[in-house]
Amino acid sequence: MKDVKQELAYAVASATGVIAAEDALRLFETPPDPSKGDIAFPCFRLSKLLRKPPAVIAQELSGTIGLPDAIEKAEPVNGYLNFFVRPSYYAQMLASLGDHSALCESGKGKTACIDFSSPNIAKKFHLGHIGTTMIGNALRNIFEYCGWKVIAINYLGDWGTSFGKLICAYKMWSSREAIERNGVIELERIYARFNKEAQTDESLNQAARDAFCALEQGNEEYREIWRYFREISLKEYMKTYDLLGIKFDSYNGESFYTDKMPAVVEELREKGLLKLDDGASVVDLSAYDMPPALILKRDGSTLYPTRDIAAAKWRKQEYDFDKCIYVTSAGQSLHFAQWFKVVELMGYDWASELVHVPYGTMSFGGEKLASRTGNIIYLDDLLAQAIEKAESIIDEKNADLKDKHETAVAIGVGAVVFNALFNARIKDVDFSWDSALSFEGNTGPYLQYTYARASSVLRKCPDAGDCAGYSPNADEIALIKQLTLFDNKVAQALEQYEPSVITRYLLDTCGAYNQFYHSSPVVRAEGAEQNFRISLTAAFRETAGKCLELLGMRRTEEI
Repeated sequence: MKDVKQELAYAVASATGVIAAEDALRLFETPPDPSKGDIAFPCFRLSKLLRKPPAVIAQELSGTIGLPDAIEKAEPVNGYLNFFVRPSYYAQMLASLGDHSALCESGKGKTACIDFSSPNIAKKFHLGHIGTTMIGNALRNIFEYCGWKVIAINYLGDWGTSFGKLICAYKMWSSREAIERNGVIELERIYARFNKEAQTDESLNQAARDAFCALEQGNEEYREIWRYFREISLKEYMKTYDLLGIKFDSYNGESFYTDKMPAVVEELREKGLLKLDDGASVVDLSAYDMPPALILKRDGSTLYPTRDIAAAKWRKQEYDFDKCIYVTSAGQSLHFAQWFKVVELMGYDWASELVHVPYGTMSFGGEKLASRTGNIIYLDDLLAQAIEKAESIIDEKNADLKDKHETAVAIGVGAVVFNALFNARIKDVDFSWDSALSFEGNTGPYLQYTYARASSVLRKCPDAGDCAGYSPNADEIALIKQLTLFDNKVAQALEQYEPSVITRYLLDTCGAYNQFYHSSPVVRAEGAEQNFRISLTAAFRETAGKCLELLGMRRTEEI
């Protein structure tokens, strides 16, 4: 379709004489109603240039424009000139529908760091992490597919005063045996007990502050305990990441940058950016309508902006990124805007390469998820329930299925991933067990089942032969149209950092395939008709499978 649009752009430029072909090309739209044509050119931009109403321009163009061979007719409608593509052209397009190699070159030679997931160690992986984890992984897949070299970074929350509390709690109430037996749950237990008892015993809080101070100063006993907490936490997180099919290139957490922050503070001071505000060191951002960025507390300890600036500087030096992307909740938008501006004020031109990708809040029962209040859902519990439900459905529908458990894992995990990526990322979501585990309607299992349906059809058919001269029907054309949108949708998802573009596209494409499947038999067809439909099914399967992979869902050959 791209070649046809280019030809039409030259035709519009030639017929009007007031717009360049490259500018005309950017104006083309796809009519929402297929009966209105396949490609639409809005004439509103030409109205000032030609000093005529858009409807008059569209009417005149319809009679003067030279149409490419692929275009059957052009019709003016309310200021638009709508073009209808010949069915025979769609048949010719079929051979290239499964080839998306051009898109894979768009990011060649570029590097993106994507910072996502980043749980706080010594705490279980909960539903609050699902947004950053699923969105970040999908973006990683999309960028890699578009040719970028991606460094996936899990910026672990593995430093801070909470570890002073944990060390004290561990020494008073726990042991390695208890942690080996219960994992992170034991760490959560003793941390909760410490906070509860500290409410009536202030000496515990002082002991925690002293313990963290000792940890920072290199106390080897405390460093060993801290490393053990980190190791146990990562061991548990890896089970979840393995289940989700997510891998990281770096697990450098907050602790990695503790020795790199003094240099940042000194640089800010040397460049005259630090000011004292009630004893704290800040960067004044009032000229940019933002509160000051806190760099040092009154006691001289560092804060998150200091750490993030140090991390960004290290990543730029280590990876020489073209983009450094941070996938975190929208609630942190001000924080990122502040320290991005500080990096810019420090004189680093790569500040423009820093990107915050925010997402909406996740609540449960209308209340914010919070471990302190007990309003929490653990991700491993959700995944286990989804897999169990998938297995029971498979037992009912296809009890003899080979690799039943592996398929149930793919379907169950896919349901959770899809649920996290279905809406635009900035939308707030009130979590519902029913919707998260739903296998009917617009769901992950529906997409995977449709992919499996196409795989089943292809297993029953011979390899596609010659289909020259075949004229596709309306449902076949509708499916081809959907498949031609793949490259544009992936490019849009990358440009907007929005995986839901792929999710919605795949839903529409599966809908078009199922309509084709029911109206246009493949196995019972013969000759050129069957060959065409086999090729179309194969093109759908390849495109749908690629979409599943981009979203972080598994292909399911049989369900």
